[in-house]
Amino acid sequence: MKIVVIDGQGGRLGQLLVEGVKARLPQAQVYALGTNTAATAAMLRAGADFGATGENPVVRGVLDADGVLGPVGVVVANAILGEVTPAMAEAVGSCRARKYLVPMNSCGVMVAGVEELPLSAYVSRAVERLAAELG
Repeated sequence: MKIVVIDGQGGRLGQLLVEGVKARLPQAQVYALGTNTAATAAMLRAGADFGATGENPVVRGVLDADGVLGPVGVVVANAILGEVTPAMAEAVGSCRARKYLVPMNSCGVMVAGVEELPLSAYVSRAVERLAAELG
């Protein structure tokens, strides 16, 4: 099972998602795809099996993914302070995999009806949903 975790900036969300997936689905191959090297490094330190940085790894990496996790901004062109390119957003939004997205204020997107929760609660919900559907 191929799980892709995408993150940017410092990679804190990606790190938490990788830790959660590895704990809940230890058999999964986790790919850490960062929009920058700091994010990729944080996810690799958290236990991701593979890591790569930049637009092309994201575009290619989601093609055969079974699940994609990350901030909601990964499907919005120019989100995360411009780190998400239009090609990245299109690739993630168009890939066949189910997306488990965490609402983040830094992405500039507010999801109506989503209650304000601590980041750890969003991460737990995303990982549990992934595990329930794929595990």
